[in-house]
Amino acid sequence: MRTGAEYREALRDGRRVWVMGEGWIDDVTVHPATRAMVDEYVAWHDLHVDPDWQDVVLTPPDAQGTRRPWAFHLPTSPAELRAMGRCFSATTFLSAGNITHTPAYGNLIALGILDAVQQRNVSAAQIANAAAYRDSIVRTGRFLTFSAGAATIGQRLRLQESERVALRVVRETDAGLVLRGKVGMHTSPAFAEDVYVGSHNGVDREGHRATFIVPVSAPGVTILCRKVSARHPNPFMAPLSSRFDELDGQMWLDDVLVPWERVFLMDVSPEPMASWLFWHQLYCWLSKAEFTLGLALACTHAMGLAEHEPTIEYLIDLVVDVQTVRTCQTAAELDPEFTPEGYCIPRRDHVAAGTIAIQKARQRMAEILRTLPGSSLVIAPSDKDLAAPEVGAGLEESFAGGGYTALQRAALLQMACDHVASALDGRESAFELHANGGIPAWRGRLRRYFTRYNELANAVVRELNLDMPQIDMNHLRAAPLAPRRPVTPR
Repeated sequence: MRTGAEYREALRDGRRVWVMGEGWIDDVTVHPATRAMVDEYVAWHDLHVDPDWQDVVLTPPDAQGTRRPWAFHLPTSPAELRAMGRCFSATTFLSAGNITHTPAYGNLIALGILDAVQQRNVSAAQIANAAAYRDSIVRTGRFLTFSAGAATIGQRLRLQESERVALRVVRETDAGLVLRGKVGMHTSPAFAEDVYVGSHNGVDREGHRATFIVPVSAPGVTILCRKVSARHPNPFMAPLSSRFDELDGQMWLDDVLVPWERVFLMDVSPEPMASWLFWHQLYCWLSKAEFTLGLALACTHAMGLAEHEPTIEYLIDLVVDVQTVRTCQTAAELDPEFTPEGYCIPRRDHVAAGTIAIQKARQRMAEILRTLPGSSLVIAPSDKDLAAPEVGAGLEESFAGGGYTALQRAALLQMACDHVASALDGRESAFELHANGGIPAWRGRLRRYFTRYNELANAVVRELNLDMPQIDMNHLRAAPLAPRRPVTPR
């Protein structure tokens, strides 16, 4: 496991990064738009050498006394899934679920690639290359992020259908494929080292969809990131958004060579390689929900509402939402699926049910936290206001009391506001939910993942003690997933 300092140094690799509203970023480790997020990834690495965290983030000692990061593990049993899940839960909570892509997520991407090429069985060389790449991720800790490979809106509106793709092959060489094009938005490209460009990219080869591992620092690669989440320059006013901004972005390729050993042939849908990613994603949403519940409990206490029954009912609603999702995750890990090679996959129907539950609940949870503190959430002062001789004493009278100083109560209110009433929360609604299709896509996934249609229907009719037709409802699972939203060129 490399150190945080080694990760930071690896980002000084000549990458070309442009942040909307900021321009070129010469060094992501020092620029104000990116420095804080680099610091958080550094802290993630350094958790693995923190004695207080080792029982969470590291495996038990093996026969030689060696402990390895759960972040880079290949699970083969429910117990290992549970341990990885505990690691993901604890580490994502530290950012209130806002840091969704870490090297741990990259390991799951590499595992998904390996599983998908094994199932497709295009060639022994493909499987060997996928295994070697995942092994290199484990060995080096290299940070891989995920893109479905979709085209940008401008490309999707081209008049010629053949041009409505993200990438095209410029030429084929002995070394690999030379690609040109623009890949739509994905998460943390400014901070990763490799990007997996998935099967929405439009490049077909030998009856398969080609997918690619592209280094961020490769010649011809440019990363275009969205604007920073609007935040106050004073971290007291923006305790979350000043630290946790993954800067989703596009990737532009201008005649970029992708070596053959980084070209993987897949299905046209990214679904076959995404099972572990959906599980990790749900942990991030669960962390956001648990952070919301924690803030609501703290605000209830700070606002003197701990004996107020309507407020307590709000809290119970939040507990129900949190426990529903955590139960789905527990079920997914204790009742897993197995690949033919023996890899352990969190059961997908449980993950799908949990994902639908949290997507239905998340806006209501945010609204409860906005409502609970009342108008104080809007007018809470900063630390500088409280220190100002002109108004500080009056603000102390306005916000102190009940065992809290004005500074303590204001700090809590500012965190609640940043969590559910800032651009950071808006970013998740605008991108994270859209990125995997939202509830319609997840209902389609659950429809395909659920396996007990016939079992339950026939078990019921057997209780009638009559000669009944055998029920076959497998066609429910065969329905295709909802397609991506079509656009109409004019």
